[in-house]
Amino acid sequence: MAVRATARGSERTDLGGTEVDVLICGASFAGLAVARELANSAARVLVVDRYEIGERATSACAAPTPWLLALGLERSIRQEIPAMSFATPHGRWRYPLPWSWSSFDYRQLCQELWRQCGQARFETAKVESLVEGGVKTDRGIIRAGVIVDALGWRRVLDREGYQPPDAPLSRGLEVHPHDDRGEDLDIWIDRSLVGRGYGWSVPAGGERRVGIGSYLPRDHVREPVVELASRLDCDAVNYQGNWFPHRLRDATGDQVFFVGDSAGHCVPLSGEGIRPAFYFGIACGREIRAVLAGKQPLAEALVKYRDFSSSHSRFYSLTLLLQQLLPALPPRVLSAFLSVMSRPWVVRRAFGWYLNQASPSFADAGSASEIQQPVAAGV
Repeated sequence: MAVRATARGSERTDLGGTEVDVLICGASFAGLAVARELANSAARVLVVDRYEIGERATSACAAPTPWLLALGLERSIRQEIPAMSFATPHGRWRYPLPWSWSSFDYRQLCQELWRQCGQARFETAKVESLVEGGVKTDRGIIRAGVIVDALGWRRVLDREGYQPPDAPLSRGLEVHPHDDRGEDLDIWIDRSLVGRGYGWSVPAGGERRVGIGSYLPRDHVREPVVELASRLDCDAVNYQGNWFPHRLRDATGDQVFFVGDSAGHCVPLSGEGIRPAFYFGIACGREIRAVLAGKQPLAEALVKYRDFSSSHSRFYSLTLLLQQLLPALPPRVLSAFLSVMSRPWVVRRAFGWYLNQASPSFADAGSASEIQQPVAAGV
């Protein structure tokens, strides 16, 4: 069993009594996006995570290239992917996109983001629960004026439990063989592999990320992953997997900001969670920044961020409806739908609309409370 990088021995000092202005729990995409927005403040910002920054990837690590460029993360890109292909037992259709995906190195991207976080401090600690005025960790209670939960689907700082297989979660598993084949992001919708879900292959500059995602959390996905890898003549090695949400949740609670998967920001149907983590992390960071600058009270920031998140509910409801409907279509009807969607003008319109629901221009916009609501609010 691999030994995770974390504070041990003499490095594992007691954090009890630590007081900060902002405590960000979780050091992946969402948490680091929040910290990045606070880089120019004079606040005491502490980021905590069970593992070192960039250590534990849990996804295929591909995001729209315009977002990576907007955040200055181009050095982490492993391979740019200009098109997607969709396959069923009845055919395959290639969709040249109006924008590209890029697979990236998770560790490098997280470290690049962290370098943009100014004077923020980082500590390894396991977050256990919310307590009065702070957060309990396995290294003591940390007191903070503002608290962010970016810990993922477990939503650790919520008062209510949230556990699979009864929670609204999908599950994914992938393998990472060394393989330099492939230039498209390939999607398989094949019920002989998974009844309600899809398979994928993401090229990543000498590595291939091959996986299965199931919308039904009770489904086992290891056997389908092995089968898909075999069909692609790939080795089923270097496993990586996780649960991911497919329902939007309240973005605030008990004076806590929830960001990324902890708020259900992962997009239903596609399972895309990285771009929403950046997007909502930036929005959250901007509201907190206004609090630190004395421009608004914490209570107002919580309301604005909650409303900003919920303003996207129609987009999330639509993609959840599609997640429920498309797997129920007869295979030949689904194939006909994918064929119609492959027309160039349809691809341009559909994927342009999809990107605009969390546009990369948001990374350069002003305060989240000052900009116009995105197109998602009026889908």
